[in-house]
Amino acid sequence: MGQYLNYCQALEEQEADRIVYLAIPVETYQDFFQLPFIQRSLKRYQVKLIIYNPKLEVISEWIN
Repeated sequence: MGQYLNYCQALEEQEADRIVYLAIPVETYQDFFQLPFIQRSLKRYQVKLIIYNPKLEVISEWIN
C-alpha cells in the first residue's frame, strides 16, 4: 500500500484528475485486506480497489 500512496502523490502532481486504483488478487483481499488495521488504512486514505481473480483473469469487484 505504501507504493500505491507514493504513486498517487506523484501522479497528483502531473495529472490531478486521474483516478488510481489498487489492484489485488481476490485471495489477498479475503485474507489480508480484511484485517481491521488494513480496513482503517483503506478508509483513511480513501483507497480505491480492483479485486481480480488471477486464475480466471477476471475482475471480481470494484470498490470505490
